[in-house]
Amino acid sequence: MWIYLIQGIGYGLAAASQPGPFQTYLISQSLTRGWKRTLPAAFAPLVSDGPIILICLLVLSQVPEWLERALHIAGGLFILYLAYGSFKSWRNFDLQTTQIDSAAEQSILRAAMMNALNPNPYIFWTLVTGPILLAGWRETPVNGIGFLAGFYATMIASLAAIILVFGIAARLGPKVNQILLGVSVIALVCFGLYQLWLGML
Repeated sequence: MWIYLIQGIGYGLAAASQPGPFQTYLISQSLTRGWKRTLPAAFAPLVSDGPIILICLLVLSQVPEWLERALHIAGGLFILYLAYGSFKSWRNFDLQTTQIDSAAEQSILRAAMMNALNPNPYIFWTLVTGPILLAGWRETPVNGIGFLAGFYATMIASLAAIILVFGIAARLGPKVNQILLGVSVIALVCFGLYQLWLGML
């Protein structure tokens, strides 16, 4: 079990630390809403990944090309929608600092939807972590559970650390906060356009 647990920890750290639209969304939310309101979004993979893992294990050989393209396009449009919301926060930055944001559930659902529309988890679970999970589970279910526990405990802790770092950075002053938010808007737009471009290839 320990081998699978260690592998899960390593892959969980790698999945959380890779720059991507999900991480950028968490950063932009940390800057606009604060780390306390954004922190529940770190648990979004627990909401979205269950169906993703099941789908990928059922079709482990390869995600169909048409599905990958459709996910790229849907994900790109959703990321651009989130980028627009972050842009409005940047444009109305002074007003934004006095607003109280909505409940944590909305943060989790938006983050989970972004993760579900992102092809990267499907590819990751099909080509990388899925075979490891299957191999461990076939040996004994304890190995599979150990792999999943290590993966998600590390991934959620790493995402929470990202949220905390940028939430604290937001306290460095409104000018720094606005600059960081502007950078996250640009990054989200780039990720969204890139996803659309991949979907149209």
